[in-house]
Amino acid sequence: MTLALDAAAQDLLFREARTANTFTDEPVTDEQVQAIYDLVKFGPTAMNAQPLRVVLVRTPEARERLVNLMSDGNKEKTASAPLVAILAVDNEFHEELPTQFPHFPGAKDMLSDRAGREPMAAMNAALQAGYFIIGVRAAGLAAGPMAGYDAAGIDKEFFGDGEHTVLAVVNIGKPGENAWFPRGPRLAYDEVVTTV
Repeated sequence: MTLALDAAAQDLLFREARTANTFTDEPVTDEQVQAIYDLVKFGPTAMNAQPLRVVLVRTPEARERLVNLMSDGNKEKTASAPLVAILAVDNEFHEELPTQFPHFPGAKDMLSDRAGREPMAAMNAALQAGYFIIGVRAAGLAAGPMAGYDAAGIDKEFFGDGEHTVLAVVNIGKPGENAWFPRGPRLAYDEVVTTV
């Protein structure tokens, strides 16, 4: 055995896990979301930065505001999912970091400039978004991450401070009827991995 995870865990997190397009009406609780976050917050990022911010869309009013900003193909999925999370990048994430970086020379200078900070924020938040989706799967739920939306509209409607940038909208819940599209192909090892 070359992996530490058993086959059932591998299936749960990767092989059998799919992007859900329909969901049951079983609610997703705050306790489930907290358990997901409390697990995935330990995922590695550069300088231990944590620029991901998550907005849980629970009220009917907020759901309607979000649905109106989704592309046509995503409106119904977003309207009917038990829970929708807006994943965003906090471009001012450095304010939450310690003031001293003994292991990261030059960090203070890099982080003081927003133009230098934004690429780091985007990369680390994308890593955290991936961990979040795996965490949703680890909780026995399905995630439906989407990028079809009016990004400027979501930034204005749900943040409005100019400091946050939407990264993805994720529908969360138990998969419903006909939840899966056919699985798309994946590149083979030899098409991706080279050795130098």
